[in-house]
Amino acid sequence: MPRYFWEDQNWPHFRWNADALLHPLADVRRRQGRFLRAMEDLGFEDSLRAYAFATEEDAIHTAAIEGENLDREKVHSSVATHLGLPTAGLRPADRAVDGLVKVLLDAIHNHMTPLTQDRLCGWHTALFPSGRSGFNAIITGAWRDAPMQIVSGAYGKQKVHFEAPPPERMEMEMAAFFIWWEESRRKLDGIIRAALAHLYFVTIHPFDDGNGRLSRAIADMAIAQDESIGRRYYSLSAQIMKERNAYYAMLEKTQTGNDECTEWLLWFISCFDHALIAAEARLAAILFKAVFWKRHAETVVNERQKKVLNRLLDAGRNGFEGGLSTRKYVGMTKISRATAWREIEDLLRKKMLRPLPGGGRSVAYEIAWEHEKIQA
Repeated sequence: MPRYFWEDQNWPHFRWNADALLHPLADVRRRQGRFLRAMEDLGFEDSLRAYAFATEEDAIHTAAIEGENLDREKVHSSVATHLGLPTAGLRPADRAVDGLVKVLLDAIHNHMTPLTQDRLCGWHTALFPSGRSGFNAIITGAWRDAPMQIVSGAYGKQKVHFEAPPPERMEMEMAAFFIWWEESRRKLDGIIRAALAHLYFVTIHPFDDGNGRLSRAIADMAIAQDESIGRRYYSLSAQIMKERNAYYAMLEKTQTGNDECTEWLLWFISCFDHALIAAEARLAAILFKAVFWKRHAETVVNERQKKVLNRLLDAGRNGFEGGLSTRKYVGMTKISRATAWREIEDLLRKKMLRPLPGGGRSVAYEIAWEHEKIQA
């Protein structure tokens, strides 16, 4: 019996139970569709900020999965620089951080560009600009030339979790991978393809180091090809980090089995679903604001009213503590109490505000919104 997945006579053939995937995949596709439709309501600046944050999360967490802690300010600076945001350069990133960000952005921005040996080797060189991983010199920008084992434990008591194909097979294995990458796009569901691409690449383990980060970048590229957007508003790596132990356990279980990978695919689909749920929660206030103004695109308000409404919207769905009062309106706009009252009444008539229940003599107000239309 083969010890590892890649030693099986059917390698690199993948088998799975389509019936087991049917409902989970349909559910995550529905969530993905709702989320992406909601993101279409964002303006350019909000969309860019959401993309920048998701890229930061990807960079920080894809490194953390491998035990490397990146400086968030440096990651933020690198992302801001490459996306043209005004906060660029506050704390310049070093070459390794900037290289990782470049790889992640290239995988999403240029998802239609062919994935080739030159491109992958360029990504690898960007990850390790000094030619070192920690204190160790490594081969960069070329396939490894030595055996590769994933081990844990103290010296003399190490446990071998996985052994990758021998180095003399790298050219053959990666040539087959590139063919599969192109052909699978026409044959497989995009999320299934992303999961299998991740598993396939990390099983080959073609580089001395960085294989996990690159496998996740390849999965992101597959999803970008599936969505055809060129931006990402959620971070799969951030969710994988939350489930890090299960992630490594599932990879090990799959790689030391045969060509049956249903459990890996179910785990990946679930992880993808949770990444979308986390993004929905994080972007709820931004989406709420975008949909609100889209619904009231033809409603005429003055600049003071718009300022107050935006302050309420920026506070999230719960709004101000105690709601918006005439006194708070006066404080924000510096107008008389009588004028403030008239402008609030105008917003009530236009169904942009509504009174909070149980106000009594001290009436307070909140944003009027229709729950079913605001949800992502």
